[in-house]
Amino acid sequence: MLGKVNAVVAAVLLSSGACALAQTPVVQPGMQVVDTAGRPVGVVTSMKGANVVLKTDKHEVQLPASSFTPSNGKLLFGMSQVQVDAAAEQAVAEGQAAIKPGAEVYGMSGTLAGTIDSMDEQYVTIKLTSGELVRVPKSGVAAGSGKVIVGATVEQLKAGAAQASAAPATAPSDSGS
Repeated sequence: MLGKVNAVVAAVLLSSGACALAQTPVVQPGMQVVDTAGRPVGVVTSMKGANVVLKTDKHEVQLPASSFTPSNGKLLFGMSQVQVDAAAEQAVAEGQAAIKPGAEVYGMSGTLAGTIDSMDEQYVTIKLTSGELVRVPKSGVAAGSGKVIVGATVEQLKAGAAQASAAPATAPSDSGS
């Protein structure tokens, strides 16, 4: 889901005319991030490659480190906390809307696993490309980078489907009437 949040936040950042440095600033976990008016936006929790992981009061998002400007031990950012949170919430809503029956589902390695067959409050049932059905917890499926992704490889899903079909069915006990 972070990928979708990142894309939306980056698009908003670029359209807002925020400055980006040619070089990536030195960023450390724990650094405070403020907007151009000096109001708090959040705190840097970590770095992931060339991205800053920023924690606001509501969300954690990844943003390009080049989108920040160091200033007096803090990082300046071109969006307010409210704007970052709104962009993250929009991305989450769009991602959740993408998770629906008929949507293609990709494994963690990027391989097409199948399509969403059905959903309930707790589970998503995926019809694998091999035709087998496998149920995964709803929390194991997310939308990101324009795709619905399951937190398993296609091979793991197939193995899970095979185990489910190999499990002996429990028959009601004969009461000996």
